[in-house]
Amino acid sequence: MKHSGDTPFSERRKSAESARRQLIAKFESAPKPTDPVMQERLAAIASARTARRAERDAMKAAENDRLLQEAAALADVAEAHQRAEAEARQLEANNRIARVVADEAARKAERDRRYAARKARRA
Repeated sequence: MKHSGDTPFSERRKSAESARRQLIAKFESAPKPTDPVMQERLAAIASARTARRAERDAMKAAENDRLLQEAAALADVAEAHQRAEAEARQLEANNRIARVVADEAARKAERDRRYAARKARRA
């Protein structure tokens, strides 16, 4: 059974050949790589690419510098924090030693007072 919209094989072949010719004509009319306009365009593309690469490298370098400065600042803060903790520990140790010495002196004074009182009672 034939459809009324079917095109015969020869017409399909002719349209395919015509499309192929149009495609070939399009590619033949395209500018060649040796064409001065095309070379100029390629050079502009290459220079834009190098400019973008240089900008990207500069941005990366700036980001690396920022990260290094941030890391150095964090290291300084950490070092200051450690130094403060060490000073606090040392101060606490000194206070503990001073309290022990003061307590020992108070015990000795109390012992001496009791000893003197005992001597006074005997005499």
